[in-house]
Amino acid sequence: MRDQALFDKIDLHLIRVLYTVLTERNVSRAAIRLGMSQPAVSAVLKRLRELAGDPLLVRSGAAMVPTDAGLRMVEPSAGILRAAEVLFTEARGFEPQTARNTFRVAASDYLDPFFLPQLVAQIKAQAPLCHIEIHPLSADSDYHTHLAQGEVDVVIGNWLKAPDDLHMGRLFGDEVVCLVSKDHPAVRRPWDAASWLQGEHIAPTPLHPGGRGVIDDHLDSLGLQRNITARCPHFGLIPAMVASSLLVLTTGRQYCERFTERLPVKILPCPIEFPQLMYYQLWHERSHASSAAKWLRERVRSVAEALRKK
Repeated sequence: MRDQALFDKIDLHLIRVLYTVLTERNVSRAAIRLGMSQPAVSAVLKRLRELAGDPLLVRSGAAMVPTDAGLRMVEPSAGILRAAEVLFTEARGFEPQTARNTFRVAASDYLDPFFLPQLVAQIKAQAPLCHIEIHPLSADSDYHTHLAQGEVDVVIGNWLKAPDDLHMGRLFGDEVVCLVSKDHPAVRRPWDAASWLQGEHIAPTPLHPGGRGVIDDHLDSLGLQRNITARCPHFGLIPAMVASSLLVLTTGRQYCERFTERLPVKILPCPIEFPQLMYYQLWHERSHASSAAKWLRERVRSVAEALRKK
């Protein structure tokens, strides 16, 4: 009887707040993500603590951390939220014009800079009541876990070889080229492999500690190493840095072409041959059969196809 009485006090809103507070580890951030006021989230957290008989989230220095009981609740609460979404959206089918889903997309900013704006525009045009969350792929991104727990629906990026344990959809391949300032010596005097390797290169900050990225992974396979003198975690800022320096950015042609009319930069062929950069979307088995997730993946594919033709 006690378990039944406890169960009767729990609703989906409580589970949603529980999961968000435990994953954000911050009441203010959880309130923003939930679209609630901070006092309202604090009141729900107080109720959750009473129901659990545990503080769930406690202070550790300047940060908040889940208790052991709180940590054990993260995956079950994620599972309940996933099941509830599937239960109702799949039962009635996915109708873009009336659906109220939240789509969560994690993407590398190595993508064409027009990609995410056009994806968001297409989703909002066809599914106006749906919400969209764009998540970065950063050094601390564990996208396998985020996909498995339903925190992200699809991950978009480029890999020399995509992970084997996820579903994969190929979006496009792109030629590797170099972007330099119009004043760079290589514009006037073409470089060879040795002078390219010795040049001053700028590269993105690795997505994980010790990560090398697809360019340096390929160079490593050839027994070569370039001279990286600058790194930046914000890929979208790198072309402007290149424009005002002698730095060299080596990446996909489609990305570089978006900047040649806006900045004093020039695209040059790379003197070392690279395989094409391959861009994919990845998703987990949990959402493979979902009609809403299929619709999202089709939007991703159609935007990639449209940009490739430009």
